[in-house]
Amino acid sequence: MILVFGSINIDLVARVTSIPLPGETVLSPGYETLFGGKGANQAIAAARVSSLGRVAITACVGNDVFGRSARENLIHNGVVADFVANSTEPTGCAFITVDERGENAITVASGANASLTEARLIGFEADNSTVAVFQMEVPFQASLRVAQHVRAAGGRIIWNLAPAPPQFPARDLSHLIGSTDILIVNEHEAIVAARILGCETTDFEVAGSYLAESGCICIVTAGARGAFAFHPDGRCETVEAERIQPVDTTGAGDTFVGILANGIDEALSFRTAVKRACRGASLACLAHGAQAGMPTREQLSRAS
Repeated sequence: MILVFGSINIDLVARVTSIPLPGETVLSPGYETLFGGKGANQAIAAARVSSLGRVAITACVGNDVFGRSARENLIHNGVVADFVANSTEPTGCAFITVDERGENAITVASGANASLTEARLIGFEADNSTVAVFQMEVPFQASLRVAQHVRAAGGRIIWNLAPAPPQFPARDLSHLIGSTDILIVNEHEAIVAARILGCETTDFEVAGSYLAESGCICIVTAGARGAFAFHPDGRCETVEAERIQPVDTTGAGDTFVGILANGIDEALSFRTAVKRACRGASLACLAHGAQAGMPTREQLSRAS
């Protein structure tokens, strides 16, 4: 069973010629309302490629139209939403600008996500078949307690350090890494995390290797260059990304995380799981929106 402990948002997406600089106003012809949130994205990415049909999410939404539609969307995509609770806060929203090259800038209003606690998991029994997935859009201490509980039950922990908080305490980051089997970061997040722990570098490969020394596998996703997996024993595996012309990179990282979690859940070899995740992330860049381009199992197989 894959358990995602994370965020649910509604994405408000505006397409622009260029992403505005500080103090700059850029006009867009309109906007779209799409489903998002790193937790929901990762759960849906995993569910779409799963042959086992066992992906659940623990999250909070508002008692509002956005929350109800987000819950229905999860169920429609095959995600178990039994552990999604209503909050007195409104459903989280992400405000996304996407430029003509497909690059994006995102501001997230947490809303109900900030009220997520481990109490929402009452009734879930973790065991050695559990693959738990975490991000950084919900309260950290609650995420850490759930991760430690799942790990104590023999489960495996995948933690996506995104968005990377630059002021994150080193002690908390050490606890996070110490409770994690696979840490997933992009190039920027790897450098930020390494600096928090005392390694001053601008090289993501140095940062990824340094983070892996703490005992987890550190995967650095590097866009068109693919993924770099740094192992605690000093090995580095590189998986190339497929060559594409991206339409929208929103959700590519979440697609990678979800498909990797599925590969671990289905007991694929580590390298095969990473290759599938890279392939899926590339496919996700070919459509607008975080979830619209996430491939199904059949699409992922046809692309191989």
